[in-house]
Amino acid sequence: MLIIGIAGGTGSGKTTVVNNILSQLSSEEVIVISQDNYYRDSAHLPFDQRVAINFDHPRSIDFELLTQHISALKNGKSIEQPIYSFVTHSRTNEIILTQPKKVIIVEGILVLTHPPLRELFDIKLFVYTDSDERLIRRIRRDIQERGRDLEEVLLRYQKTLKPMHEQFIEPSKNYADIIIPNDRKKNNVAIEVLSSVIQNKINFFENEK
Repeated sequence: MLIIGIAGGTGSGKTTVVNNILSQLSSEEVIVISQDNYYRDSAHLPFDQRVAINFDHPRSIDFELLTQHISALKNGKSIEQPIYSFVTHSRTNEIILTQPKKVIIVEGILVLTHPPLRELFDIKLFVYTDSDERLIRRIRRDIQERGRDLEEVLLRYQKTLKPMHEQFIEPSKNYADIIIPNDRKKNNVAIEVLSSVIQNKINFFENEK
């Protein structure tokens, strides 16, 4: 099994990188685990307290469960991923039953900040994008997909997103094996190289059977 960790700031283009990788591989061989499903459950808190949580700090992530799940998949066991709602700021009652596959991609802004999780990755990527571009993408996503208004998005950016990025996320690129820049031409080259490495690993697994 090949386990790949993909990190980068919010709005850096991690999802695009993942989708481009998936487009070159068989969906039967790859699964994607999103850090976003592993925010700690805050359903026990009043809604106004949930809204105030710093979701860009590593302590907001249930890394213990995420690491446990990746280890289970690595050992050939299925897992039940939680599903997190960014509207209610709590976990839903639904789960995603996930079976192990040849390649596991774990993506999220903080996945390279947690040593036990990081040690499970065979390949570590960091998607780099300048702060202005990331802010624009964050505004569009939070307004269109998460029902937030512009004032709330900008307030979060100033109070938590920017300082947390500088303190935790940006430094985590030092753990990356490959840094993918926000340049379409260079981005495509990096993805093609990575996809080739993944496919070679898959072929190796097949030949070992």
